Amino acid sequence: MFKISLPKTVLIITAGICALSMTTPVSAEDAAAQAAYKDIEKTLGSVPTMFKILPETAVAGAWAEIKSVQLNPETQLDGKTKELIGLAVASQIPCQYCIYFHTAASKANGATDEQVREAVAMSSIVRHWSTMLNGMQVDLATFKDETDALMKHAAAAKK
Repeated sequence: MFKISLPKTVLIITAGICALSMTTPVSAEDAAAQAAYKDIEKTLGSVPTMFKILPETAVAGAWAEIKSVQLNPETQLDGKTKELIGLAVASQIPCQYCIYFHTAASKANGATDEQVREAVAMSSIVRHWSTMLNGMQVDLATFKDETDALMKHAAAAKK
């Protein structure tokens, strides 16, 4: 068996290089996360826990998604409608955090108590019929044909 003897200087340099390679450099992801945290605080007044619990690599993307859709006043749906949809979905997941948030956010966007109740009722109706149609294995093509006929009838009745 060979025994290789390295000079102390080479060992020290090698150890130093290994130690440096194990430190975490500041990456573009870290910079993006820090920028997102700053924008979140500027926009919302603080950084909610929901962002703090994310891996830093996910913060910028998650914030961009929320800011570009949910908080964007230039989308096709207004804020009230988006938050009522959020509430309806949250009611079906169910998610107590989401229900609380989307109820408050829908009201902050002008929803009335009756609109909140109606959104939750709609989610219940959809869930009920989804259970029935899926559970009874209704043929999808037949369902689509019937739906198309109902929509034609409704359009004709409006004229």
